[in-house]
Amino acid sequence: MALARRSRESGFNYWPGFVDALSTLVLSIIFLLSVFVVVQFFLAHEVSGKDTALQRLNAQIAQLTNLLSMEKAGSVDLEQQVAQLRAGLATAENERDRLRGAAEAATGAAEAKSEVGRLSGDLDSQKAITSRALAQVEVLNQQISALRRQLSALESALDVSTQRDKESQTRIAELGQRLNVALAQRVQELSRYRSDFFGRLRQILGNRTDVRIVGDRFVFQSELFFERGQAILKPEAMPELDRIAALLVELEKQIPPDIPWVLRVDGHTDVRPIATLQFPSNWALSASRAIAVVQYLIQKGIPPQRLVAAGFGEFQPLDPATTDDAYAKNRRIELKLTER
Repeated sequence: MALARRSRESGFNYWPGFVDALSTLVLSIIFLLSVFVVVQFFLAHEVSGKDTALQRLNAQIAQLTNLLSMEKAGSVDLEQQVAQLRAGLATAENERDRLRGAAEAATGAAEAKSEVGRLSGDLDSQKAITSRALAQVEVLNQQISALRRQLSALESALDVSTQRDKESQTRIAELGQRLNVALAQRVQELSRYRSDFFGRLRQILGNRTDVRIVGDRFVFQSELFFERGQAILKPEAMPELDRIAALLVELEKQIPPDIPWVLRVDGHTDVRPIATLQFPSNWALSASRAIAVVQYLIQKGIPPQRLVAAGFGEFQPLDPATTDDAYAKNRRIELKLTER
């Protein structure tokens, strides 16, 4: 009342603010009590759940304790049974040893007699086997004697054959020496005729710049016989070939017929490729040129069996350079008098 009077006296009323603060405090206390009640409920529920689990664990522990007690009792019983069995086993072993000794004493004599009978049978069997073995040995000795006689006869025949073989080898060596001498003579004769042929051919051709002598071959430039890239003989080449053919005909009359000589005509080209319908390669061109020369010589009376045509393409150059002079030198026809 005094406060109200003072409030009225002072002109300012504090009572509504006080009531609001008091209400707020009461609400806060109620909220805290509610929270406390809820927490208390959950804690009580959690504690009751743990008590239930603890009771179950205690029951399981009690069951395991009972089982352990039963196992211990069973183990004691099993140990007793094992001890009894071991005692029975020792008794049985003693009885077995006693019976075995008695049985051995009782059956020793019978076994000895049986062993003597068995050994006697084995001895008779061994005697029979020995008799058969001796008979087989006798047969084998007879066979060995027969084989020795055959071996002696074979050795005698081998000695005779060896002697004949030595004589044959001596004759073969002599014939080989004679053949080598004859071949050497033929080669010398052919060399002589080759030298004669080349000498006469050199005289016929004279000092021509388009004809060269390389080793044992006469080398003619292709342009002497053929147009560029062709395998048809030029008309101006035929007189030269006519003189060569006449020389070969005369030479054939002088060379003995048993000397196997031939005139080999080799065609060569330069390295530049050719690819036409008639000549798909340089090899074809070189072979066709050699064949053309051979065919012309056959027409002039040279026997075909004395002529050989060979094409070498660009694979046997005289000059490996890539100049026009080298190309001209490599395009050539070669004549070589050689053995078949």
